[in-house]
Amino acid sequence: MSVRQFDIVVIGSGPGGEGAAMKAAKSGKRVCMVERLPLVGGACTHTATIPSKALRHAIQRLVDVQVDHPDLRIELAKSWKFKDMMRTASSVVSRQVRLRTTFYERNRVELVVGQARFLDASTVEVSEPRGASELLSAKSFVVAPGSRPYRPPELDFNHPRIFDSDTILKLGETPLTMIIYGAGVIGCEYASMFRMLGVKVDLINTRERLLSFLDDEISDALSYHLREQGVLIRHQELMERVETRDDGIVLHLKSGKRLKADIFLWANGRTGNTQDLGLEALGIQTDSRGNIPVNDAYQTAVPHVYAVGDVVGNPSLASASYDQGRFAATHIVEGRLEIKLVKDIPTGIYTSPEISSLGRTEQELTRDGVPYEVGHAFFKSLARAQITGRTVGMLKMLFHRETREILGLHCFGDNASEIIHIGQAIMAQEGAGNSIDYFINTTFNYPTMAEAYRVAALNGLNRLF
Repeated sequence: MSVRQFDIVVIGSGPGGEGAAMKAAKSGKRVCMVERLPLVGGACTHTATIPSKALRHAIQRLVDVQVDHPDLRIELAKSWKFKDMMRTASSVVSRQVRLRTTFYERNRVELVVGQARFLDASTVEVSEPRGASELLSAKSFVVAPGSRPYRPPELDFNHPRIFDSDTILKLGETPLTMIIYGAGVIGCEYASMFRMLGVKVDLINTRERLLSFLDDEISDALSYHLREQGVLIRHQELMERVETRDDGIVLHLKSGKRLKADIFLWANGRTGNTQDLGLEALGIQTDSRGNIPVNDAYQTAVPHVYAVGDVVGNPSLASASYDQGRFAATHIVEGRLEIKLVKDIPTGIYTSPEISSLGRTEQELTRDGVPYEVGHAFFKSLARAQITGRTVGMLKMLFHRETREILGLHCFGDNASEIIHIGQAIMAQEGAGNSIDYFINTTFNYPTMAEAYRVAALNGLNRLF
């Protein structure tokens, strides 16, 4: 069998792989992209970020129409099914696939469909869907196969009432009740979405509080609003077993509680898609969740084999994965390390309302003895929020009392994931450029949500003495 030669072979066309392939191709390298699925985009495009956020938007639009036209509420609730809203998400996925396919065509990146497996440190075998295979050789490799929902062996995911965050997207009818096990980002997002559809939701959290990596005030706000919407949150609970019945499922908790619902959604962690890559042949080890250890340049234990995206662990964000891919390709092509560009990455959590945060939290600053102060802007006080009716939420700004450097930004409310980027631009400035004074001395359009920064800055400065 002949071996085709490339400068770089990238495995996986999600954000990490795409970032690496585009950077390498634009640097004049001959690049091959290997994708095991017939369509590019990875889990981000097909089963995770894009479909779930498109679904959320469709659900939010339905809720908005019901609020604006209460006379149609019952009729809309009966006529619109979960699968109808998934059609909207599917159309977005199709457009994303077409767009991303053109990237590879324009940049002359060869696409090979099939499962890649390392035969040795310079060769991968790609097993194509129809049974054929081919060999690809390269000087460097970027491993970016993404991740999938972790599936505990004791759960039967073939049962029609048991789902994970991939298979829930294929749900046909809207259930009346559901149990979500796992109150991380995915669990909270789906709890919020299904509750907006009128589904009775039990959210099982294995920890003491929701999303403990967030600033406490934001975490508390999320808990409050989920409960206000009708989600029942149960903290510090662990699953003992799931009993399946003809009329539903029963979750048995180790605390002795028993919960019954129409469907069960497992949302407790993800695992890297590294099981069939043949990494053991190279001496590359993975942890129990399929993650690959890498250094600051995203090199594995084999220096010319890089890994990016979900398979390297935190932060496991599509935005960060794309940058990781670019950084890895930059190191391959130029020998430069751009790790400083990923120091502060905003988190976007698409509950309803949204959450986005950047930088340090109050509990971290208190723990480290940093003299800081807090500025708030509550959306209910902003003219733009009053005009749009999106008055739930706030922008919280943490800054150094002496230098006025912005240390952390935390936003809860409509469009939080967009609003955060204004503050991000100032936080990224070196030295005196990162200052709360920017928001005091800059004129913002009125009325806008951006004005929240000026309000929060003034609120914080009023606390100084």
